[in-house]
Amino acid sequence: MTLESLGNDKLHISNTYVREFLAEFLGTFILVSFGAGVNAQHVLSRGSAGSFLTVNFGWGMGCAMGVWVSGGISGGHINPAVSLAMAIIGKFKFRKVLIYWAAQYLGAFAASACVFGVYYDALNHYDGGIRSIHGDNGTAGIWGTYPSEFLQTRSGFADQTFGTMLLLLCVMAITDPRNMTPPKGMVPFAVGIVVFLIGATFGYNCGFAINPARDLSPRIFTAVAGWGSSCFSVDNYWFWVPVVGSHVGAIAGALVYLLFVGFHAEDEAAYDIEQKQVTLRDLQGVQNSDFSLETKQCDSSRF
Repeated sequence: MTLESLGNDKLHISNTYVREFLAEFLGTFILVSFGAGVNAQHVLSRGSAGSFLTVNFGWGMGCAMGVWVSGGISGGHINPAVSLAMAIIGKFKFRKVLIYWAAQYLGAFAASACVFGVYYDALNHYDGGIRSIHGDNGTAGIWGTYPSEFLQTRSGFADQTFGTMLLLLCVMAITDPRNMTPPKGMVPFAVGIVVFLIGATFGYNCGFAINPARDLSPRIFTAVAGWGSSCFSVDNYWFWVPVVGSHVGAIAGALVYLLFVGFHAEDEAAYDIEQKQVTLRDLQGVQNSDFSLETKQCDSSRF
């Protein structure tokens, strides 16, 4: 008996809620592990082992890996804003929202702690053990997002809302079977590309959180791991902006997709039938054309 078969027999969990909780926990854990990890490498090396491009790529591919790991069990939300938006538009059960949220926030917190442990010596070498949020030796931004010094709160809220709206709009299109959806196994990669694009185009203002769990849980971790409560009060109590803005943007993105595309797309089965009918008409047209050509050739041979 193999270890896999033994696990399937003895350790298999039949409760759907527990299975989905574990999948979302692990998927979000992977997302934040790669994301905070690439942030840490870039910051603690003072840019010698990373760049703005690698940070965006790391978050994008981390998202793809997280969805790949969890998608087959839970759908790979790994984002509380996604779960809420899907529930509001009727594509997800409301009674599961809190379960998914708990898994996502806990997974992000666990990942934050792991990244802290892996880079603990590098962190101390960088700041001498004196934890600060901003400044030349500021490191809190490895985990949470903070606004640029020029950014006003209302502009930051608009930034987070717009970025998350783009995320949901694209995710809705990627997962819509009536649209040009990619092969099932490539969906996580497509979602990762979207995250990469958002970071590469809208990451300058305040770090493109676009995911409450990716921001709030790491912020809570830094608050208890040495950076203090200033993680919440700094920048005019910035902490609520990526949380609320992401939820608002996700709902807006899902609704925009439905209003502009989703409500007007034909049913998948009807679309398949129509495509088959078009193909059949094309084949019949080719056959009729060939028949007419053969008739003309036969007629011309009589002379």
